[in-house]
Amino acid sequence: QVHLVESGGGLVQAGGSLRLSCAASGRTFSSYAMGWFRQAPGKEREFVASISWSGGSTYYANSVKGRFTISRDNAKNTVFLQMNSLKPEDTAVYYCAGDRGYYASTSAREYPHWGQGTQVTVSS
Repeated sequence: QVHLVESGGGLVQAGGSLRLSCAASGRTFSSYAMGWFRQAPGKEREFVASISWSGGSTYYANSVKGRFTISRDNAKNTVFLQMNSLKPEDTAVYYCAGDRGYYASTSAREYPHWGQGTQVTVSS
């Protein structure tokens, strides 16, 4: 089991940056693939980015490619989402998710472990 807690959300102007963190409990974090998803009001949860347990493979939604970067520090049991050039359409609750195994899926259904979410609001 792994317990996930996100932080780093907030209010930022369009064009600004935020760095989200997801801290995981447990001693097996390095064996978990991790993902970031987001959900805007009235919309379904959508994939943002994912990273394999080693950090060697990363995947991004087309809408964030080139602006967001996912990374992890297994020694600190933490995964990050660096978000640059933010747009109002990036406004959402951002969730981190974990799945024991190497493959970093882009599907929310593959992740059994979820954090409580952190709000990101981008003003125009």
